[in-house]
Amino acid sequence: IQANNALYYYHDLARATQLTGHLQVDVSAAGEVREGTVAWVEGPEHNPRLRVAPIDVAEVLREGLWGRGTVVLTSATLPAGLAAGLGLAADDHDEIDVGSPFDYAHHGLLYCAAHLPDPRQPGFDPAVHDELAALIGAAGGRTLALFTSYRAMDAAVDALRARLDTPVLSQRDLPKPALVEAFRSDESASLFATLGFWQGIDVPGRTLSLVTIDRLPFPRPDEPLLQAPREQARADAFRPIDLPRTAMMLAQGTGRLIRSADDRGVVAVFDPRLATAKRYRWDLIRGLPPFPRTKDRAEAEQFLRRLTGDEPTQDLSG
Repeated sequence: IQANNALYYYHDLARATQLTGHLQVDVSAAGEVREGTVAWVEGPEHNPRLRVAPIDVAEVLREGLWGRGTVVLTSATLPAGLAAGLGLAADDHDEIDVGSPFDYAHHGLLYCAAHLPDPRQPGFDPAVHDELAALIGAAGGRTLALFTSYRAMDAAVDALRARLDTPVLSQRDLPKPALVEAFRSDESASLFATLGFWQGIDVPGRTLSLVTIDRLPFPRPDEPLLQAPREQARADAFRPIDLPRTAMMLAQGTGRLIRSADDRGVVAVFDPRLATAKRYRWDLIRGLPPFPRTKDRAEAEQFLRRLTGDEPTQDLSG
């Protein structure tokens, strides 16, 4: 018994020593933010957390990963210029695009509400609610409505629950797994959610036939990990920093629609800048699945009604 107690004491002491060492490293890092890193505080007031992260991960990956063996990275949504940002040179890696097994040209439609006001105008939210009411009505529910803020989501939930005959689920209603299951089990339901649902949600089949996106998901100007490189890039920050992140997020949100070879549906983007912003619209469109495109809501509604009636959709690929 005495031997066992001594052993337990030794392990407790070793564990405490290890934790103390980690704490000393953390306190030292918090006391002086090294060049090339950024520090910020996040979390609620009662439990704030100090975060410190490198602005550029290229050197860290070169030292700790790329030189240690073969590495395979896979993703359905890779932003332009990713290799250089990860510390890879042009001649030390291969990039392979294997395409998609899904027939986007025949199974989907990308609708942009180009007639809506600019998202920064006061009339934008009511116009989005009108679009949602019409499209969800045509789809018979079966909608994942994605928003870039809780404020916009809450306003849409309040407006649409009073206008629709089909259920509207809000991200605030249930924990994420339970919410997704409730949505999956009811074809007539629509799920309204924010950025946490733009990726990692897999709902194949008839339950999800319409994905809507309220605004282009530009990063917040005060996002710490992007704010620092923006300051370094100065006037040139938008294209190398903000635009790739926006294109990736938009592609991830759009990717919630077609999850199997039999899926069909519509992606509706209510931000008219996807159709009108000559400076960057094609950078965003090229990152999306090759859906046929339309600015005509009636065409999107017709596509959705065909799905609701189990009728074959027309060939939109031409």
